[in-house]
Amino acid sequence: MASLTLKNVKKIYPFNGDDAKKKKKKKGDQPEEKKSNLQVTDKGVVAVQEFNLEIKDKEFVVLVGPSGCGKSTTLRMIAGLEEITEGELWIGDRLVNDVAPKDRDIAMVFQNYALYPHMTVYDNMAFALKLRHTPKDEIDKAVRQAAEILDITQYLGRKPKALSGGQRQRVAIGRAIVRSPQVMLMDEPLSNLDAKLRNQMRAEIIKLRERINTTFIYVTHDQTEAMTLGDRIVIMKDGFIQQIGTPQEVFNHPYNLFVAGFIGAPQMNMFDANLVKRNGKYAVELGGLTVELSEDKQAALNANNVAEQVVTLGVRPEHITLDQNGIDATVDVHELMGSSIHLHVTAMGRDVVMIISTMNMTGAEVAALSMGAKVKFSFPGNVCHVFSKETGINLEA
Repeated sequence: MASLTLKNVKKIYPFNGDDAKKKKKKKGDQPEEKKSNLQVTDKGVVAVQEFNLEIKDKEFVVLVGPSGCGKSTTLRMIAGLEEITEGELWIGDRLVNDVAPKDRDIAMVFQNYALYPHMTVYDNMAFALKLRHTPKDEIDKAVRQAAEILDITQYLGRKPKALSGGQRQRVAIGRAIVRSPQVMLMDEPLSNLDAKLRNQMRAEIIKLRERINTTFIYVTHDQTEAMTLGDRIVIMKDGFIQQIGTPQEVFNHPYNLFVAGFIGAPQMNMFDANLVKRNGKYAVELGGLTVELSEDKQAALNANNVAEQVVTLGVRPEHITLDQNGIDATVDVHELMGSSIHLHVTAMGRDVVMIISTMNMTGAEVAALSMGAKVKFSFPGNVCHVFSKETGINLEA
């Protein structure tokens, strides 16, 4: 078990010969440009920018973000599969920038399982220990213990082709944990599974974490996985860290518009609104509705000495309620989800999503919220997120 520290870690992919020639042909002296949202310099394409993170011993940290944001590249640098261009990587009290992957005492679980097709499950799990010349009795004990933890003992004599996707992923995890690594790295391990299996495997990983008690670094683009698995979440975009925090912190206090839109499903609604101050109290005005913000938000805005201004107001779908004194809207789509209805409406010239509980509604009331229905909605001041129009940063931050 070990802590990890990444200090100003950067990854730059150098240009190949053709790319370098193209750059030389460009007119003018422009050392930097934007391409595919990643920074391009004279040295090459910057995939990861000044990555700083301290991971505690036995902590479960999730790197999350859209495709191409640099999360898998960061994981591969920790594993030693990618060279670190700049910065330092420490595992415990050891600088490992130039340490070979096999000597870092880490294990990695890949998206595509990466099992040896000609070997049995037992041999796949035992392979790394055999390479270390571990005694046979210790190998057998470690493999059977891991198989019991993952409930795959009955498959030890089978080959991977005879297993389902979920069973293969358990074998891949088992192969990693038999080594008792200091750090367990997982690169989108559930992305090849169907929705039901993903839910089951998420629960298995949570239970596994309690039993093997090692440091986990988990990469995913699925914010549901991030929210359910991580002690802390690192949200990335275009190679930059956007926010680091617990699942509750990033959900309740998103640092900027990107985090607000990325975390939460359905996505947070965004409105154009006016932030005003009346009798010493902040409120937001939109669509003929005035909502006074809660005391904690008042305190944060006052501490930052925020002036009256036009803002982007964020409100999550689950925090919106039907209200006869609220904002006018027209129902476009009515999705009945059992205990709730997802209403997609048009209000103030934009699409808005709201989640309405059906627990206290009659069948007629539910049916009345069909396509074309006229409704009104509002929300309380404690669920409002106020972002700067210019910077996109939360004005409470």
